[in-house]
Amino acid sequence: MEPILVVIIAVVTLILGTAGGYGITVIVQRAQVSNTKSKIASMMEDAKNDAKNIRKEAELEAKEEALKFKTNAEQEAREKQNELNKFQQRLLQKEELLDRKEEQIDRIKDSVEEHKRDLDRKEKDLEKNQEELEKSKLNVLKELERVAGLSKEEAKKQLIAQTVEEAQKEAGVIVREIENEAREEGEKRARNIVTLAIQKCATDHTADITVSSVALPNDEMKGRIIGREGRNIRAIESATGVDLIIDDTPEAVIISCFDPIRREVARLTLEKLIADGRVEDIVEKVKKDIEKDIKEAGEEATFEAGVFNLHPEIVKLLGRLKYRTSYGQNCLKHSLETSYIAGLLAGELGVDVALAKRAGLLHDLGKAVDFEMEGTHVSIGVDLAKKYKESEAVAHCIEAHHGNVEFKSIEAILVQVADAISSARPGARRESLDQYIKRLQKLEEIANSFKGVASSYAIQAGREVRIAVRPEEVNDTSMPLLAKEIAQKIENEMEYPGQIKVTVIRETRASDVAS
Repeated sequence: MEPILVVIIAVVTLILGTAGGYGITVIVQRAQVSNTKSKIASMMEDAKNDAKNIRKEAELEAKEEALKFKTNAEQEAREKQNELNKFQQRLLQKEELLDRKEEQIDRIKDSVEEHKRDLDRKEKDLEKNQEELEKSKLNVLKELERVAGLSKEEAKKQLIAQTVEEAQKEAGVIVREIENEAREEGEKRARNIVTLAIQKCATDHTADITVSSVALPNDEMKGRIIGREGRNIRAIESATGVDLIIDDTPEAVIISCFDPIRREVARLTLEKLIADGRVEDIVEKVKKDIEKDIKEAGEEATFEAGVFNLHPEIVKLLGRLKYRTSYGQNCLKHSLETSYIAGLLAGELGVDVALAKRAGLLHDLGKAVDFEMEGTHVSIGVDLAKKYKESEAVAHCIEAHHGNVEFKSIEAILVQVADAISSARPGARRESLDQYIKRLQKLEEIANSFKGVASSYAIQAGREVRIAVRPEEVNDTSMPLLAKEIAQKIENEMEYPGQIKVTVIRETRASDVAS
């Protein structure tokens, strides 16, 4: 076969294949289009049906909401109508009440008018009776002058004297009533405040003494302390300034000294000497230890009291109070307690707490050096406070805490009260028998110095003095004034912890003899 023929056949075959493939493709595409149109028509039909269903549901829901809204509106309208009816009912009741009150006011007004007219009539009658009384009074006075032989001026003087005497009696009664009421109220309020302060300040008490005792391991140690020909005991007494008492007390040495710091140095020296060592070396070492302890005690006291920015010398003086006692009470503990109580009282009364605490801590500062300086511990304390730049307010509290000067501030009074509370607590202080007897004698001496006092007795450890008066010289109305005067004199002339109660007793007796 010729090549041309082959080419022609191939071309024809290709053309026929292409045409057949195109025809098949067209047929397939037409079938797909027809199928797609059917699906679209079906979906549109379903969408129309869904739209109809949604529209029906929406219409139903709208009808339900409208019905609900209508029901609620009707309910609210009924409630508003009920409230309106109640309000109208209340208005009607108030109108009726106002009408009744208006009627009552009219009746009262008529009654007042009638009462006023009656008062006017009585006033006229009273004026008329007054005129008649004046005339009768003049006639009576003339008759009295004629009968008694006294002029008007003389009678007036007698009347004035009698009136003055009666007024004094009434004044005494009134003073007693006022004092009783004021005392009860004042004591009640003061008791509440002081009790609260004391409750918040619960401290322990230990009473120190003016002698110290050092325990020995055995009686042979006494010979070692005395030394050869008394050399050791003389060296200790010379170096420390104390008196050593070595008596028959078994296994003990007594140290006696007015200066508590020297006494403490001697006590520690003896304790170290018992262990071993030379007296002179031990004394010097103990003195250094005591100085260190004094500084630490002062710093600890300021920290416990919450009082800061004190001069270093004042801190040392406070530390010295650790070895100082007053009536057996440790002065540093007493100062701390006074600071606590004064601060608590100031807090209850709403005054300067910081000032009260500071002044309370420093109020006995003079006792740290009153062995070395002239003057009372109060004046020494004031001088020390001013020397080390304490404020005038603090210096005044120190100066006034024993009532030596007039109080200028509430804080000064609170420091005095806190000092008295701390001193008067049971077990806080004790005094010697001689001092105790002298205080009782002084109380009775003051009481007996007043006119009309028959006898007096100090009882309850000097916390009360009972006074028997002569009934012909002291009457019932003047008894409160006498008790007050005696109490004031005791306050001015004596120093004592706590309070002293003054009780005046008057008894009238009548007797006769049957024969």
